Amino acid sequence: MNSKRSTEIMVGLFVAAGMAALFVLAMKVSNLGDITDEKGYEVVANFQNIGGLKPRSPVTMAGVRVGRVTSISLDPDTYDAKVTINIYPQYDNIPIDTSASVFTAGLLGEQYISLSPGADDFFLEDGDVIDLTQPAVVLEQVIGQFLYSTAAVSYTHLTLPTKRIV
Repeated sequence: MNSKRSTEIMVGLFVAAGMAALFVLAMKVSNLGDITDEKGYEVVANFQNIGGLKPRSPVTMAGVRVGRVTSISLDPDTYDAKVTINIYPQYDNIPIDTSASVFTAGLLGEQYISLSPGADDFFLEDGDVIDLTQPAVVLEQVIGQFLYSTAAVSYTHLTLPTKRIV
């Protein structure tokens, strides 16, 4: 009787640990697990295409998280995506000619912004605009271009049989 009870307790603890692990994973994937967001300074970057980028997506430089996406809106004049980025206050020496690109990370396809530093002596400040941006690569378009070019190549190499007159 005592061993059956200890087995049931162990199974219960195992199930509880599994549920806790799933909860932590869900928080990590949804970017809600990091509640220690620091309020730094905000800059804006305009992109032609942001793919699946969402508010609270990470902003990295050399693989180090330096901020988060605060908001995303559509510019009514240029029809570009206007992305507002909060950069943490300890990273106050990012050159003003820094470029921003939208990349995909991991198997789940999480989108993030990667900053590549420039060489200017002036630094980004609150309200500045990052002019050099590279849009997200849309996988469907790349596959479509590949299939179209493959089909065009195979069509041009297609030869019709000719009749031999004997």
